[in-house]
Amino acid sequence: MKPTLGPTVILDRLSEKRTDKDYMEALVSAETSRFFVLAGDKAVVDSNEDRTKTHIHWFTGTEIADLGLAVNEAIFLGIDPEDGTAKYAVATSEHYARGAPQARDALKSRVEVRTLATQGAMPQSELALVAQAISLGHWHENNRCCGRCGGSMNVKQGGWKRKCWACGYEAFPRVDPVVIMAVTDGEHIVLAHEHRFPDKMYSTLAGYVEPGDDIVHAVRRETKEETGLEVGEVRLLGSQPWPFMHSLMLGCIAHAEHRELVVDAAEIEHAAWFSRMEANSMLSGIHSQELWLPGPQSMAHQIVKAWLSNEI
Repeated sequence: MKPTLGPTVILDRLSEKRTDKDYMEALVSAETSRFFVLAGDKAVVDSNEDRTKTHIHWFTGTEIADLGLAVNEAIFLGIDPEDGTAKYAVATSEHYARGAPQARDALKSRVEVRTLATQGAMPQSELALVAQAISLGHWHENNRCCGRCGGSMNVKQGGWKRKCWACGYEAFPRVDPVVIMAVTDGEHIVLAHEHRFPDKMYSTLAGYVEPGDDIVHAVRRETKEETGLEVGEVRLLGSQPWPFMHSLMLGCIAHAEHRELVVDAAEIEHAAWFSRMEANSMLSGIHSQELWLPGPQSMAHQIVKAWLSNEI
């Protein structure tokens, strides 16, 4: 069973057309093309009055130019299959959004991307676009210079490649795979509070996949490192793009072979076994000690929910 996280891919990325320079130049300048703005780690959005519903704010190319931003530096996200519109992201700085006179009003409704991911007010399909854009934006920010010779890296293929003008070295965007796992003995689940988490928030265990790892080994290694638990059977349940930072979450369920926890204090502040009743109260926001889990837009929430429903 794969936890249902809603649609995550709504655009055709046209990978076969991105090498066509003339086509891409015509596409970005088309009147129908639409752009959304990232100011640092904040996305410009539209929300209803009580902020329970949030959507990406789409600008026209003319509006982007009026903001003093460069349309030709926009990152191509893809083509909307419903209406054929090309969608782009434009990255600027938080300093520019606050300080430039032409930008202050137009970009004032910006929300930090981590907040968008945790509050659950934005549709999953749009959140996936924000994740795509912020991942690409950070990749560009960190690849301005060639890692081989130090020369400048020029943007190619609508923002999906950078090429060194001096030595010709080419770089392409990458994602970091992360395993996120429900470690269980069948009737109990391990949940942990990390130092960086908000007060009283718990989540499932997680960790980066290292070079040489496969998914099963990464789950076993991370679980052992963080909690001292030995893990037997591991099953992959589903995946989710996550923009902190440019990650692909690989949701798993893992069976613990014993229950003795030895917590790595450098990684985790507290971890414990929780019963189904406790996990359900945390998921529902009614735990007696006000402990809580991430919202339904997260892989952790969906894995715990599926476990509680005996769907995995």
